[in-house]
Amino acid sequence: MSEARDQLAAGVEALGLELPDTAIQKLVDYLEHLARWNRVHNLTAVREVSQMVPRHLLDSLAVLPHVNGPRLIDVGSGAGLPGVPLAIADPGIEVCLLDSRGKRVGFLRHVKTALGLDNVSVVHSRVEDYRAERRFDTVIARAFSSISNLLAAAGHLCAANGRVLAMKGAYPGEEIAAMPAEWRLQQTLPLRIPLLDGQRHLLVFEAESSE
Repeated sequence: MSEARDQLAAGVEALGLELPDTAIQKLVDYLEHLARWNRVHNLTAVREVSQMVPRHLLDSLAVLPHVNGPRLIDVGSGAGLPGVPLAIADPGIEVCLLDSRGKRVGFLRHVKTALGLDNVSVVHSRVEDYRAERRFDTVIARAFSSISNLLAAAGHLCAANGRVLAMKGAYPGEEIAAMPAEWRLQQTLPLRIPLLDGQRHLLVFEAESSE
């Protein structure tokens, strides 16, 4: 994993991020657990650890500067992306990882315990059905379906002045045109991910009533 560690450290520097001293090692440890579980449970289509660094870790960490507030929920978290890297990068935020599939939830609970992620909680539920005691400042999703589906399914989890962040590849013009009227696109942020070709965008949504 030394090559992955070097890749990651260089990528974090290229992103201009300052992470806790233990973060790089914890992120590498997370990749080790993911690669091991992936052989049996098929959590991600990416098989090579060297590709997991840019496509999973750096892609997730690139949105860190745009996360607001102390409470974040990663809906449809899957293998814990972007929630686990964000929780490691900023231990001061509370991160909820939500997924509906049991094998993924099992992996997320394993990672939480193995890495000692005290700021992480794991919920086994469909996003439409989940009702939190307190809503979240940031609702984020990576590789969810459409923007309309994301806002319809997860919008109820967003606090009054919170934001929904959608991580996308190419600019999703058609999806934006079809988004619900009660939401507005506040910002579109092109992201450049070190070691990764192709377009990446972060779309920031706010409820029309949040002003």
